[in-house]
Amino acid sequence: MSAPDGSPVGAERSIGQLFASATTEMSALVHDEIALAKAQLKQDVKRGATSGGAFMVAGAVLVFSLPMLNFALAYGIRTWSDWNLAICFLLSFAANVLIALVLALIGWVYAKKATKSKGPQKVAASMKESAGVLQKAKPHPRPVPALEDRSPAAIEAVARSTS
Repeated sequence: MSAPDGSPVGAERSIGQLFASATTEMSALVHDEIALAKAQLKQDVKRGATSGGAFMVAGAVLVFSLPMLNFALAYGIRTWSDWNLAICFLLSFAANVLIALVLALIGWVYAKKATKSKGPQKVAASMKESAGVLQKAKPHPRPVPALEDRSPAAIEAVARSTS
């Protein structure tokens, strides 16, 4: 079994390995949060499309069905009852308006759900919180040995590697 960076578990890892591991984990976290934001945005777009579709269907039903349905329903009511033909036409129109209102209500409910959803805002707030925590993190102070305690060969090796 080994750690994400390939070193054996339980072995003492260097600061560079720990930093690389932390960087990898942070990168994975950011990628996962972006994927979550995309998924939530996709769901909100789907709800919005459903809402728009329901409103369009409501309008189409109202516009295209009125003439044909009004005549059929009005003459049907007139056949079953002895009411005036004008009252029969008003009743058929009221039935069409009722269907359109039900479809508009469905569209309104989906539109309200789409506007209530704060998915991308939640993810953005979470990412800002993670970044704030990382910015406030301070490295653990380590005692620095005096230059006199170091061997001249080590100082020269460091000087060569940095220049």
